[in-house]
Amino acid sequence: MDGAFPWRYNRWESGQSTPVDGAVIDEGLVRIHVNGQELTPLMATPRDLDLLALGFLRSEGIIQRREDVQLVEVRPNQMCVDVWLRDLAVELPSRPILTSGCGGGVTFDDLSQLAPPVASQRQVAPQQVVEGMQQLASAATLYRETRGVHTSALSDGQQLLAVAEDVGRHNTVDKLWGYCLQRDLDPAGQMLLATGRVSSEMLNKAAKMGVPVVASRTSPTSLSVRLAQEWNILLIGYVRGRSFNSYASQWRLIL
Repeated sequence: MDGAFPWRYNRWESGQSTPVDGAVIDEGLVRIHVNGQELTPLMATPRDLDLLALGFLRSEGIIQRREDVQLVEVRPNQMCVDVWLRDLAVELPSRPILTSGCGGGVTFDDLSQLAPPVASQRQVAPQQVVEGMQQLASAATLYRETRGVHTSALSDGQQLLAVAEDVGRHNTVDKLWGYCLQRDLDPAGQMLLATGRVSSEMLNKAAKMGVPVVASRTSPTSLSVRLAQEWNILLIGYVRGRSFNSYASQWRLIL
């Protein structure tokens, strides 16, 4: 399976050791190049790297639509993605973009200006959140093979529209947006479901997508809670069974 790294390990139980032919999640350094220039290095799972590159470029505002891209090519070694834009003169950052907590002292005020409040009036019922997380668990095929991997999905409240798995939480959101770009699917107004901690970086990507509801099996951070309130995003954590915690913009929850 793509993204699974075969590995023989020993299982210790009740004082006994049993060899197991299993797998762990694949992780590697992936470099995204745009018009021949390196844009960013990412630690990622070598799976759906074309979607990862497209979603990352959309999140950074370098592209706006699928038609802005002329070619996306994943190198055979799965360590580099070459993206060529139709506008070869587009201005790119002079230095590689740092991701995943490498912001260098950003504040709440800095981040809150990155996206406007989500305009959608979408509301969801608790049952939609619970059922969506159950659907997410069923769709996490790479997780069942390897563990140690994050899964995210977009849902319309009834069914999953897109699913992505990666060793990086934020990478899964970029892959979802890349999927939407490839298929002309608008993520605005949909619900984002995730298995990992909701960081400010993930919430920022959700806000740029116009997503009004973000729900996770685990916790949000203090900054993501404050940003969710600022951006009108219903932020839900610890969805376990039929229970969960709602942290911000609770007017979107139909009680």
